[in-house]
Amino acid sequence: MQESSTKPYLLRALHEWCTDNGYSPYIVVTVDANTVVPAAHIHDGQITLNINSLATNRLTLGNEYIEFEARFNGVTEHIFVPVAAVSAIYARETGAGMGFEVIESQPYPGGGESTGDSGGAPGTGPETNPEPPKPPPPRLKVVK
Repeated sequence: MQESSTKPYLLRALHEWCTDNGYSPYIVVTVDANTVVPAAHIHDGQITLNINSLATNRLTLGNEYIEFEARFNGVTEHIFVPVAAVSAIYARETGAGMGFEVIESQPYPGGGESTGDSGGAPGTGPETNPEPPKPPPPRLKVVK
């Protein structure tokens, strides 16, 4: 039996650490064919997402994927990010966090179109900031 990756466990731990310290956890995602995010917010093949519990609805930090709903420009979007596509997690306020190796991800289980408009409708979830935050400082350690 193949040993599971430490990456999803580290993502959950750093998300919890950020939350416990009053910081906003952000993830940097390398967008690929299996990533479902609003295309208008992709810059240079990446998107940075606020995964603070106040900025997301139905956040799932699973072993294979991160899934949630968030508002972009007043429209609720369904976000699906394979854990394999996450290149970093960090606290927006301090830049403290960790970088990761990006590997090929698995297809979206819903079978929907990826990296495009998710067709969300206005909802009641909190508004996310459409401006991409500053990237994490280069002190992040890459974990395989």
